[in-house]
Amino acid sequence: MPPRPVLAVLAAAALYCTAAMSSPAAPPPEASIRDALAPGLLGLYATDRFKLSTGRCQDCLAPQQALWYFNDDMIAVAKADAAGYAPRLRAQEDVQAWLIDGKGRPSGQPPSLLWIGSPHVAEGRLQAGGQLSRAGNAAPLAVTLTPRLSSNRAYMDDSSVAFFADGEIKARGALRDEHFVIRTLWPKRYAINAAAASQPLARGETIESLVRAEHGGAQANFAVRTLWRRDGGAQPMALAGKPVLGFILNGAQGDDDESYGGHFAVATGRFGGAGEWDDWLVNNFYSLASVSEKGIIAATLPMDAYMGDLNSGQSWYRPSYMLVAVLKDARAPALYQEAISRVFSHFYRQDFHYRHASTNCAGINVETLRTLGWQIPRLGGEAPLKAAMALPYMALKDVSLASGQSAYDYLKTERTELLPFVAFNTIGEDLLRRLTSGAARSGLEAQLADDLEALLFVRLPQYPSSRAFGSDPVLSLREYQQRAPANRADWKIVPVAPRAFPATFKDPAAPRERRPASARATWVWGGVAVTALAAGGWIVTRRRKTASRRLQPSARR
Repeated sequence: MPPRPVLAVLAAAALYCTAAMSSPAAPPPEASIRDALAPGLLGLYATDRFKLSTGRCQDCLAPQQALWYFNDDMIAVAKADAAGYAPRLRAQEDVQAWLIDGKGRPSGQPPSLLWIGSPHVAEGRLQAGGQLSRAGNAAPLAVTLTPRLSSNRAYMDDSSVAFFADGEIKARGALRDEHFVIRTLWPKRYAINAAAASQPLARGETIESLVRAEHGGAQANFAVRTLWRRDGGAQPMALAGKPVLGFILNGAQGDDDESYGGHFAVATGRFGGAGEWDDWLVNNFYSLASVSEKGIIAATLPMDAYMGDLNSGQSWYRPSYMLVAVLKDARAPALYQEAISRVFSHFYRQDFHYRHASTNCAGINVETLRTLGWQIPRLGGEAPLKAAMALPYMALKDVSLASGQSAYDYLKTERTELLPFVAFNTIGEDLLRRLTSGAARSGLEAQLADDLEALLFVRLPQYPSSRAFGSDPVLSLREYQQRAPANRADWKIVPVAPRAFPATFKDPAAPRERRPASARATWVWGGVAVTALAAGGWIVTRRRKTASRRLQPSARR
C-alpha cells in the first residue's frame, strides 16, 4: 500500500484534471516553483518559442490530427515557424525532399507540438509527510500525487518516497492554492557535470555487456562512463551548454511478457549549466491504435516526463540505458529533430501505422537516421529463409493469416529496425569504431564524425515502487522465446482498448502506405498455392482419363 501522507491525492483525484484543463494559477515568487515554460530550454529550443495549451486549441500550428490525441492534456505548441511536412509524400520521402531542399542543414524550426502534461515545475526535497521543502525561508509546500490509472498495475510506494527523499527533486505538476499535485518526479542528482577521462571498452567488454551487467541494473546505482573522448584528456571535460544526440534503450519489464524486447527512443538537447539533462526532448514512437494501460501517447516530450511520469514514465517499470554523443555543434541533433518532427506529423495523420514487427520504435527512428545520411550498418533479418516457411505454417497452425504474416515480418525485418537492443548496440559500435576513426562518408554521419567530442554510456536504474523490477532486454527473437512462457495463455498481459481514429481526419489524397514485406510474400504463396492446386487438378484429371481408357474395350477384334 502507498504511504498515506504522500498519496492522499486519491481523495482529491479531480484536482489535477481541473488544473490541466483550466488556466493555471500564477506560481508564487519563490524560485522553487515556476511555470512550465519559464525561461530556459526544451531540447534545443528556447521555451519562449512555445505556448501552453491543450489539444482543443483552435489556433495552433500543429496538425489537427496531432491535437486530437491530447484533447484534455497539457501541451506546448510552437508559436511560429514550426517544423512542417509535405502531406502528399510518404514520411521518409518527405524527409528526403526536405533534406535536399535545405542542402542538408537544419532550419531552426521547433516541433509543432510537445507533450508537457503539466503547467508548473517544482523543485525541492520530498518529505515523507507529504510536503516539498523549498529554497530559502519559503514554507514547505503540501504535495499529493496525480491518481494512478486503473489499468496501471503498480504505483509509487514507501520505497519510492525513500528513493526520492535522498536528494533534491524536480517535479512537474499543477499548483492550486499552495497545493502541488505531482505528475512527474526526477532526481536532480542525475545531473552529469563533466565527462570523466575515457574508459574505453576493455578486452571482452561490449556495449551489450554494459547493458546486461547486474541483470540489467534495475536495482543498481545511477552511473556514467565515458567510453571515448576526442581530446583523450585525463581531466574532466565540462559539459555545460554542450549539444547532444542521445540514444535511449529501455529494458524489459518484470510484469509484462510482451515487453522483453524493450523500447528505443532518440533525444536531443543541451546540457544545463550544472549538467542537467532533464529538459532534453525525447522522440517516443508508440502505437496509436490502442489506449495504453499506462497512459503513454506517442509524442516528443521532455526527458523527465518520458522517464518520470508517475503512470507512463519508463523509469517506473524498467531500467534504462543511454548513449550520449556530446557534440561541439548543434547541427546534427537539430537536423534529426526537424526531420523526426516531420515524421511525427505523418504518424499522427496515420499516413503510416505502428507495426511491432516492421515499423516500431526502433525502425522509425533508425530509418529516419538512415534517410539523413547515417549509413548505420545493416545486419539483415534474423532468419530470412525460415520466414518463407513460417508464413504458411503459422497461418495454418493458428488458423490466422495475420499470425503467419506477423511471423514472416518478425523473421524477415532488418534487425536494427526490429529489436531496440540491436539498434542501440549497432549505433554505439558504429560511433565507437567507424565514425571516430574518420571513416564517415557524408550527410548526418559526416557531421557526427566532425563534431563528436565524447561518447557517454549512462545507466539509469528503475525507480523502486510496488512494481516488479525489470531487466535487460532481449537481443534476438530466439532469446525472446526462451524468456517468455512456452504457452502463450500463461503470458502476463494487460488487455488494452482500441483507439478509433476519426474517419474525418483521414486525408484521401495522402499517399498509400507501403505494405509490409509479408503482404508480398502472401501473394507469392497464394500464387504457389493456386499453381499447386491447378497442377494437382491437372494430374488428377490426366490419371482419370488414363484409367478410363484402360477400362474401355479395345476397338480391334
